[in-house]
Amino acid sequence: MSATFVHHRVDAAPRRWQAVADRIAAEGARRIAEAGGQLYGAWRSQIGRPRDEVQAISVWPNGITAPAAERALLADKTDIRTVTSEAMVPTLRPTDTVPPTRQGNYAFRWFAVPDPRWPEFLDLCAAAWPGFEGAYDSQVVGLWRATGDRTGAKPDEVTGAGLHGGVRSLLLTRRPNLAMWERSKLPEGAAEAAVRDKLSRRYDLCDWTVVSTATLLTAVDRADTARWT
Repeated sequence: MSATFVHHRVDAAPRRWQAVADRIAAEGARRIAEAGGQLYGAWRSQIGRPRDEVQAISVWPNGITAPAAERALLADKTDIRTVTSEAMVPTLRPTDTVPPTRQGNYAFRWFAVPDPRWPEFLDLCAAAWPGFEGAYDSQVVGLWRATGDRTGAKPDEVTGAGLHGGVRSLLLTRRPNLAMWERSKLPEGAAEAAVRDKLSRRYDLCDWTVVSTATLLTAVDRADTARWT
């Protein structure tokens, strides 16, 4: 698939994340569609990121630059302190542009992997994902490779941009809830242990990794009303 995906991180003014998120889901989605793209999803912080941060991903079948995608997402910067956007291309997944729609615990994990280790990293992902999804009622939404096209030139400790070399990538997974997040870290039986071994080897290949979790603001089944942060 040749589509470009853009990850957006929006730092809203204190207590204004919901208003910003509503604008992204309405006016932002409309502007993106008018420009030939699609709002893939928007998420609110759960664990590991500030309360007033909103993450979004836009997808562009015909390609786009990170600055242009950011302008489409947010024409009005009211109640917004900072925005960072970075273009990405899909690797093993996703294989289409159909967005996630089910509520749950979404993990945003960034990796920096040395170039020579990247092929083995992908092989381990491909081998581990079927067992991971089957054992834990979970889904791998996507693994994207950052292209280096981003807004802002400062080093970014959240994504590793400007700080880590090699291949930087974003892995997005969905679990039904936080209980399953913990459950997926504690294998039961030989099959689950084999999955964990592959994932552990994958972590050993990378120079750096960081994870935070979020819930899906654009879910169609139910809204998340918990106060996480």
